[in-house]
Amino acid sequence: MTMPKEKNGEARKFDPNFKGPIYNRGCTDVLCCILFVLALLGYFVVGIVAWSQGDPRKVIYPTDSSGQFCGQAGTRLEKKPFLFYFNIMKCASPLVLLEFQCPTTQICVEKCPDRFLTLKKVVSSKNDQDYYKAYCKEGTDLSTTNLLQILKDGLCPAMVIPSRPFTHRCFPALGKNKAGAVVVGNRTVFDDGSDMINSTDLLEGAKSSNKVKELRLVAMKIFEDYTRSWYWILLGLVIAMVVSLIFIILMRYLAGIMVWVMIVMAILVIGYGIVHCYMEYARLKQQPGSDITLQDIGLQTDFAVYLEIRQTWLAFMIILCILEVIIVLLLIFLRKRILIAIALIKEASRAIGYVMSSLFYPLLTFALVALVIAYWAITAVFLSTSNEPVYKVFNETDCPHSRETCDPKTFNTSNISAVCPDAQCLFAFYGGETYYHKYLILFQFYNLFLFFWCANFVTALGQVTLAGAFASYYWALKKPDDLPAFPIFSSLGRALRYHTGSLAFGALILSIVQVIRVLLEYLDHKLKGAQNKFAKFLLSCLKCCFWCLEKFIKFLNRNAYIMMAIYGKNFCSSARDAFFLLMRNIVRVAVLDKVTDFLLFLGKLLIVGLVGIFSFFFFSGRIKATEDVGFTLNYYWVPILTVVVGSYLIAHGFFSVYAMCVDTLFLCFCEDLERNDGSTDRPYFMSPELRDILSVNETDEDVEEPRKDEDVAQAEAQEQREEDQDIEMKQQVIERQAQEQEGEEEEAEKPQESGEEKPQ
Repeated sequence: MTMPKEKNGEARKFDPNFKGPIYNRGCTDVLCCILFVLALLGYFVVGIVAWSQGDPRKVIYPTDSSGQFCGQAGTRLEKKPFLFYFNIMKCASPLVLLEFQCPTTQICVEKCPDRFLTLKKVVSSKNDQDYYKAYCKEGTDLSTTNLLQILKDGLCPAMVIPSRPFTHRCFPALGKNKAGAVVVGNRTVFDDGSDMINSTDLLEGAKSSNKVKELRLVAMKIFEDYTRSWYWILLGLVIAMVVSLIFIILMRYLAGIMVWVMIVMAILVIGYGIVHCYMEYARLKQQPGSDITLQDIGLQTDFAVYLEIRQTWLAFMIILCILEVIIVLLLIFLRKRILIAIALIKEASRAIGYVMSSLFYPLLTFALVALVIAYWAITAVFLSTSNEPVYKVFNETDCPHSRETCDPKTFNTSNISAVCPDAQCLFAFYGGETYYHKYLILFQFYNLFLFFWCANFVTALGQVTLAGAFASYYWALKKPDDLPAFPIFSSLGRALRYHTGSLAFGALILSIVQVIRVLLEYLDHKLKGAQNKFAKFLLSCLKCCFWCLEKFIKFLNRNAYIMMAIYGKNFCSSARDAFFLLMRNIVRVAVLDKVTDFLLFLGKLLIVGLVGIFSFFFFSGRIKATEDVGFTLNYYWVPILTVVVGSYLIAHGFFSVYAMCVDTLFLCFCEDLERNDGSTDRPYFMSPELRDILSVNETDEDVEEPRKDEDVAQAEAQEQREEDQDIEMKQQVIERQAQEQEGEEEEAEKPQESGEEKPQ
């Protein structure tokens, strides 16, 4: 049973003056428009301050103990690109993870050492002093300063060992000999002049130092992969764009055939993925070590390791099988509805054919979203690097001033060096004590919030623009004669001139929910190690609720923008009208609209699958024709994932035109049914083809409310006839009784009359 229409608002009434999107409209939600403009001005101010204070080199390049960058052009360290540790074994200290800095002196050098030397040997023999001096602090004179004074002041390392540069840092040249022992330059033990050092100690120090920079190393490798393959990635995205455009153009002329082609091809592409995963799974069966589980190897920065494990391909195969089964079952159960949805897509193809400029509008949306993302990312990097260098006291023995901030210029003359002779004032991290640095986290939050707000605003602007253009097509009584000359530009102009505030209002509501979801994810990350089961359960419930709320707001906003494009009302009124209109046609929404979205999703899945398979074979080097390309990658999955994600975004942009067209035509279709009845005085605005969809829709058991079966209908009709017959029989009995009663009364009156006449 459906709710009474009074509870879902009043149906639209016939208006002879209504001819489509209203042109004489006023500005809506002006207050929110002003707020949005002020927020953008504040956003620009935050960006300017961040750009003036930040230095993105801090994220990429190494810094010495004074906080200076190694190898930067225009500085005195321009010719010293590598970072050298005086004693890398100190990087094994737990303080590394606490302070994100090794408690040892670090200097920038021209090249990493390639031989083993000790300070004691160099000072005593006077040989190799010039070579060793390159790994000491500037101004150190090994010929005039004694050994103890150099070590006490921390001017030089106790020894240098053969090292290799790795991400512009000098790490010991570790290896293994034939016996399997760890060696550095064919040595297992080193004498630095005072202690004997084992090569395994160097290994632990190098590992611990690497833990601090592990994420940075991965980022650097990914950056290198992008620099080597960016033109091939761009080519893959161009191919995805061309394929998407070809699909859209073919759907314009062969909508029905293309939909079935997309369905069959999507099933075949996923099927090929299943076969490929099985082949890889079988190939690894004979390889030793491939039976190890993902839990055993843990998190690895080299993701190629996972592809050499059978469990990885088994997981991929199971996921693809589940997806394949779900799609096939949906196609089986929705086979009747798919025919109706195909007809609706055909009508959308005709609308897009008359508004061809709509196919290229997603390029504008994509460019604006890319601009918003770029501004947010650059501002975030500059904000995170706008701190000042902070120096702290590092020592090997107990010291009351340990981890206190210090000034490297005055440290040697301060009281700290007298109390703690072995202490050093080293660069620790970037921070600050000013108000700007104290409230830096608020600026980052403001940057994130405005990113969501601007991105949602750009998306809303695109939806309103397309909705206005397609609504102009639908409400044109004579198509295409009554269409405006430039429907896309006219709709965009109306949206920017009159509804900037309403678009900002809808984007603001969605942004608040998205920011709350981000905060919940942050809390979930912080509470991963907590033991409070109730807190975890409550947080999971909140995450689920806000996820559902976000999806509902997106759906409601989308339909509100359509109503706004047609009638020019504010956001709240448009959202209310759209909600009630959908509730009055809830069954049609579930059948036509969502099935169409499913078919368009299969199209996007097909494009992503085709481009993804091609990029996998190309970047993994499995195509012999690409062996002459000549580039090697650290992680070949980096360009593959980039192409796959980019292809989905491109396909989504093109198919979103179809989705928006279908949604707009659907809402206009529902309003047309309420406004008009198809008579001469109140003709339908829908095309004859869409009227055919209506007739199928009305007779299809899945589209209207679940219609009764013919047998049930006949039984009800028979029952109704029997009831009518009973009523007629009862009426006849009542009439007969009434007639009999009247006859009895007449007979009773006759004797009286005859009796009265006798005396006369």
